[in-house]
Amino acid sequence: MAADKQQDQDVVALILEDHRTMEELFRRMRSVEADRAGALAKFSALLIAHGEAEESEVYGALKRFKDVDDDEVEHGTEEHAEGNGALLALLEVSEVGSDEWDERLEELVKAVTHHLDEEERTILNGAREAVPDERRAELGAAFLRERERQLAADCGSVENVRAVVRG
Repeated sequence: MAADKQQDQDVVALILEDHRTMEELFRRMRSVEADRAGALAKFSALLIAHGEAEESEVYGALKRFKDVDDDEVEHGTEEHAEGNGALLALLEVSEVGSDEWDERLEELVKAVTHHLDEEERTILNGAREAVPDERRAELGAAFLRERERQLAADCGSVENVRAVVRG
């Protein structure tokens, strides 16, 4: 039983689960049949909560492991900033589904998809191989706590995204 609980908290698995959710939300934001504004609101909250939790609880800890590339961790932080900027640009478009909205959505998809792919191939593969299970579980618990704290604070609001982007 304890092993199952630990598996549920594995930081790598939790991050990958969020990545798949983001990809699903991209599909909904692209679909004219879906609630595109609702999908964007969910995506915005998830992207900010996820990125802030990674940066505050995960990235620093992963740098301590020799098989996790420090430069890739730094690059991940830079890519969060790019994705957050693209998110803000989309949130600031007044008409969902307009040409401008669609263009900015594609810029967001491109920035975030690139980051997800790179993070999975470099940082997360390194973490899966180099970081012991119990440490990944501890990091997973910390990641979830910070992620939930961010979500509870309405982290996806345009005002908060603006504050995150402007630092």
